Amino acid sequence: MTQKCLHRRGLVLLTLLCLAPAPLLAERADREKPTNIEADRMSMDDMRKESVFEGNVVLSQGSMTLKADKIIVKQDGDGFSSGVATGKPAQFRQKREGMDEFIEGYADRVEYDGKSEKLQLFTNARIKRGEDEVNGDYISYNALTEFYEVMSTKGSSTAAASGPAQRVRATIQPKKPAPNAQPATPKK
Repeated sequence: MTQKCLHRRGLVLLTLLCLAPAPLLAERADREKPTNIEADRMSMDDMRKESVFEGNVVLSQGSMTLKADKIIVKQDGDGFSSGVATGKPAQFRQKREGMDEFIEGYADRVEYDGKSEKLQLFTNARIKRGEDEVNGDYISYNALTEFYEVMSTKGSSTAAASGPAQRVRATIQPKKPAPNAQPATPKK
């Protein structure tokens, strides 16, 4: 194998290693799985530890799939990865830990910070969990604290450019009782 071929393989391996610790709303087992990326183009700046994937990008790791027009991945000095995915929309889907249920997210821009384990969705943001759904201009999820925040365009810098302010919308389905559960008896 030529030196050039070995170097190219090393760059691809480094890129995959940069992405590996980046669970979105990960099922823990996903972290142990290899990351696969398909794109029309890829460029890597080894000095800046930055990889850019463009054109019908599909990133998968275990149960997680991320689709976007472009994904930029960076690694900091401590080895933590962060990434920005853009598309119309960029979208992800991942199995929830210990459940037979998936989380799906859609937005024009999705950002993930591996160090803080924070996921942010910008512009036309939507997250679905089972049959429940929340929409807003901005959605933030902290995987460490399991705290969600959803905001509308009211008062944001994008409100004036996008027309009238949008409101946060949520649809929360009633939970179905367990198959063997007894119906509640009314109090007298």
